[in-house]
Amino acid sequence: MSTPPSRPARTPVLSLRGVSKSFGAARALVDVDLDVHRHEVVAVVGDTGAGKSTLVGVLSGALAPESGTVEVDGRPVTLSDPATARGLGIAAVFQDLALCANLDVVENLFLGQEPVRGPLLDEVAMERESWRLLGQLAARVPSVRVPVSALSSGQRRSVAIARALLGEPRVILLDEPTASLGLTQVAEFLTLVERLRERGHAVLVTSHSLSDLQAVADRIVVLRLGRTNGEFDADRVTYEDLLAAVTGVAR
Repeated sequence: MSTPPSRPARTPVLSLRGVSKSFGAARALVDVDLDVHRHEVVAVVGDTGAGKSTLVGVLSGALAPESGTVEVDGRPVTLSDPATARGLGIAAVFQDLALCANLDVVENLFLGQEPVRGPLLDEVAMERESWRLLGQLAARVPSVRVPVSALSSGQRRSVAIARALLGEPRVILLDEPTASLGLTQVAEFLTLVERLRERGHAVLVTSHSLSDLQAVADRIVVLRLGRTNGEFDADRVTYEDLLAAVTGVAR
């Protein structure tokens, strides 16, 4: 049985109310309610197939819900596509990172939105902004002109998150960001998430691991078979409580 956490009185930056989404006969999300506030990290955990990636898809504008509403600052919105979501201050980083391995860090960060000076790309401005974004995350790369293929998986993830910060979004969605990372890289990622929260972002992170995100999350929401199966204060919930909610086996 979950213990509902005390919620901030302020209006959430991003909310779901009764959102459902199906793929054919498979119900990926069923009547999901969720709030995310500024300066808050919400971890959404669950087993494979629980609906975590579908949730991020709906919030990012990549998937349209069949019912329910999405609210930004308490007002219903229609996230018809990722560009609309970005315009409302919502940025997502998916599991595959969507980076071009043959391009360097600068080219990946600004792909499709390069600033120009006259008829030419403003390479100096892009390099300066690349270092600024990576610096905000305390991300370490040997050079912003090194191909992404030469970076470690942790460094690539930092580049993908830095790209999401272009335009100063208020909400950052991170889908399974610790997948395939080693212990050291997970620790570095958690520090990065703390920095995002300190800068005022609302952060939603999904994971199938029950332990990776508890150290930095403010709240943990458990999805099971597309439904919300518990919401917990991260600093009070036990591993056993989370495991029971994820598996559906009562303690």
